[in-house]
Amino acid sequence: MKPLCLIVLLLAASFAQPPQSPLPPKPGDEMEARLPNGKSQRDEIAKADYKKNVEDAAELLKLATALKEDLDKESAFVVSLKTIKKTDDIEKLARNIRGRLKRY
Repeated sequence: MKPLCLIVLLLAASFAQPPQSPLPPKPGDEMEARLPNGKSQRDEIAKADYKKNVEDAAELLKLATALKEDLDKESAFVVSLKTIKKTDDIEKLARNIRGRLKRY
């Protein structure tokens, strides 16, 4: 009888679940960080990102227009280093804007 009780006890222990840890807090549940002037830090960061995105988009438009003008001037087989530099700058600005937008 004892071996049977021991086997049943071992089986019950093997199917028992370990205690579950509490769930991590949701992002909205935490107290929001505040700046000394009382404004939400998250809102201020979002406003600064928006302003920077608008500035970068204007610069991106300017560079893209200049690139189009340069390509219209040049021949099919010759491209200046200045034009290639503009494409690198356009790509860098686009990556920066995309990175800031992906935060939210």
